[in-house]
Amino acid sequence: MKGFFSNFKGDAFGGLTAGIVALPLALAFGVSSGLGPSAGLYGAIFISFFAALFGGTSTQISGPTAPMTAVSMLVIAGLIGANNGNVEKAMPAILTVFLLAGLMQIGLGIIGLGKYIRYIPYPVVSGFMTAIGVMILVTQFLPALGYYPKDDVVYVEEFKPEAEEVILDKILKEEAGEGILVLEDFKETIKRAEKISEDEIHLEAVTLAVSNASGVLGALKSLPRAIKSINYLELILCLITILIIYGFRRITTSVPSTLVALVLVSGVAYGFGFDYRPIETIPSGFPIPRLSIFSDFSLGAIAPYFFTALSLSFLGAIDSLLTSVVADNMTKTKHKPNKELVGQGIGNSVAALFGGIPGAGATIRTVVNINAGGKTKLSGMIAGILLLIILLALGPVASQIPAAVLAGILITVGIGVMDYKGLKAIPSMPWIEVVIMLIVLVLSVFWDLVYAVGIGLVLASLMFMKKMGDVTASESKVESLDGLEKNSLVRLWKDEIGFPKELKEEIFIKHLNGPVFFGSTSELQQLANQIPESASHVILRMDRVPYMDQSGVYTLEEIILGLELKGIKTHIVGIQQQPLYLLKNIDIVPDLIPEERVFKDFNSCISYLKDIVEDTVS
Repeated sequence: MKGFFSNFKGDAFGGLTAGIVALPLALAFGVSSGLGPSAGLYGAIFISFFAALFGGTSTQISGPTAPMTAVSMLVIAGLIGANNGNVEKAMPAILTVFLLAGLMQIGLGIIGLGKYIRYIPYPVVSGFMTAIGVMILVTQFLPALGYYPKDDVVYVEEFKPEAEEVILDKILKEEAGEGILVLEDFKETIKRAEKISEDEIHLEAVTLAVSNASGVLGALKSLPRAIKSINYLELILCLITILIIYGFRRITTSVPSTLVALVLVSGVAYGFGFDYRPIETIPSGFPIPRLSIFSDFSLGAIAPYFFTALSLSFLGAIDSLLTSVVADNMTKTKHKPNKELVGQGIGNSVAALFGGIPGAGATIRTVVNINAGGKTKLSGMIAGILLLIILLALGPVASQIPAAVLAGILITVGIGVMDYKGLKAIPSMPWIEVVIMLIVLVLSVFWDLVYAVGIGLVLASLMFMKKMGDVTASESKVESLDGLEKNSLVRLWKDEIGFPKELKEEIFIKHLNGPVFFGSTSELQQLANQIPESASHVILRMDRVPYMDQSGVYTLEEIILGLELKGIKTHIVGIQQQPLYLLKNIDIVPDLIPEERVFKDFNSCISYLKDIVEDTVS
């Protein structure tokens, strides 16, 4: 415990500062997610505390982040839509998905995947981060203009015919499930349809209107309508918030500009009694566990979101570990990646149990903590406790914050989260990397974040395999020993110099450089075809082959079998442990190549061949 409190003063100040920075962002991300400001605050409280307590980065401050909120938005919107716009009805399924994501994150840490997260290609990360920025920015256009589709009577009216169809479809499905639907007799259907009230139709129309105006495409489609009915007070509050955030940073960075904007604009709007739209009411009192996660559990409801939960866990892992690297660079320490994932997973799981949105390690909040003196896990725990105190003491006050202020904060977040470094580098990047980045960007914004990243990873992997295959092929040569000495473009390996002249025309040598895997198999076949039938022996130099996959092994088997059928003996030199294991595993050694033709070094092979060739000649 002594070490835990060894830097109490610095950790206390760091935690308090980071908590203050986190407050406006937590509220804003909660509103953006669709679950309201309290969900963002609950997420910030529990993730910050438990991720710090159990995590592997001493100075990490965790909570809701832009990428995690963007993916959460998709889950929330989809499940609310599936429950007729009823948030409370959808809540058990939503929180179950978030809980599942947290448990998956714990699993990732336990099986040791933390150290592999860094291998995700930069074009994929860049395209994804820029897409997150665009999504947050565009989806805040409507609240910034003071336009809310569910309050637009004319707009909602347009969806009433569709609402009636949806309700009738539900009646038919209910009857089919009950086994009473008879196509020849719709009496029961008519009876149930007559009981549909105008309020039910209106509620369904509101749900459809909100769904149609959600996301990037929905926001862009609704933008002309929003512009025609601008609420200038809301717009002015939003613009002033943005100006203060950017302007105050020029004066000082010791006080968070987002907090200054939140307090100042909200205080003026409330103090002068402006007729603005406040955020949703934040419940007072300690957060209550949402046990409906277990009592109302439905596998069918969350099954379509299994891969989304997995993507949330991976995204949280990437987000957190990137922040851990930043913290390491600033503090000259080294984080424990797998422990960090376990801590983040516990934080997200606990947050889900209390109705909070998921989060990850937050770079800005972590940097603020370190600069303010935070050095141990206590700083992150204090940040969570501070937010809990604010919730308990100032919940009713926070409920008076204008929605337009949080829209302004989110607009600055969206602008800030974009990867400008990657965008600026486009002219100098290889064209294929630019294509991957743009594909991930466009698909994320206009289609699906999860599939976009998956497609980006597949494309990046294929590109990498192609490059490695090209490198392996270009570095791998097949020549007679006589040809190697005469060809100035092909360098002899040191131990090949001074080979006996009488053996040079009998023996061909094949240099293999780099991994032999499925991306290089076709080039390997082409090189094998260059060996003439006049050759009597082929030496495969595998000193520089660190790895082979199953495709590479089977291709090598085909080549060796083809040479043996031609009466050409194959000899292997310098093979490393992993490739040798595979060759023995499928019996290439000793069935095709006897043990005596596998040599540790080139000189041993030449001594063996010298006796054989001389015996053949004599």
